[in-house]
Amino acid sequence: MSKRLVLILTAVVVVAAVAVGGWWAFFRSDAPSAVGIDRATESLDRSDPKAPASPLDGTWTVDRSVGSFSDFSSAFAGFRVQEVLAGVGAKTVVGRTPNVTGRMTFAGSTVTAADFTVDMTTLTTDDSRRDNAIRSQAIETSRFPTAQFRLTSPIPLPSVPADGVEITVPATGTLTLHGVTRDVTIPLTAKRQGPVIALVGSLEVAFADYAIDKPRAAVVVSVEDRAVMELQLFLTRTA
Repeated sequence: MSKRLVLILTAVVVVAAVAVGGWWAFFRSDAPSAVGIDRATESLDRSDPKAPASPLDGTWTVDRSVGSFSDFSSAFAGFRVQEVLAGVGAKTVVGRTPNVTGRMTFAGSTVTAADFTVDMTTLTTDDSRRDNAIRSQAIETSRFPTAQFRLTSPIPLPSVPADGVEITVPATGTLTLHGVTRDVTIPLTAKRQGPVIALVGSLEVAFADYAIDKPRAAVVVSVEDRAVMELQLFLTRTA
């Protein structure tokens, strides 16, 4: 084999390796893990373990000072959806925002009210082009800038939760998304730790139920017709 041919073949291999490597780096599935109470309380474990627990009765408000959004140890809400990309295959797309506001009210061992609002215009995924696309496609955040969950039925707890005790309860209410309001029941898991309550939950949402069309892009072969809505919140007593 001539030296010239060897150099040409080497160049081809290098170019192919760089192209494949760049393609993998851009589309690889490195989606963050789904929400879970253990992950949610990791940032609380690093805080002052001697901080006293606050009385449960009263209003607890979303505290966005806990943790950091850069590693998803803060409060956030978002979605997970499965895509199939041309030449790549299946990929889990996760979009999240830390811009969640709201409150939950306790009286004895009952949650009497809860109301949370998400700023959908600040949702970010792993690709800014996708973030721009969802402003006018799918969830159309430019037309429908917020999503909201509002509790419609009180949540009776088995007992007043003690510090460090994990509980899971169904929360029945209305979810407003893409301008459509529907009744839903979200399984919520909470853990009271010192002066903070960590709260996580997820719910599968069918696009058709909220008049959401699937997003379109040349590289996207298909998108599932449903997504998982997820939230991770930290609440502190304000009243």
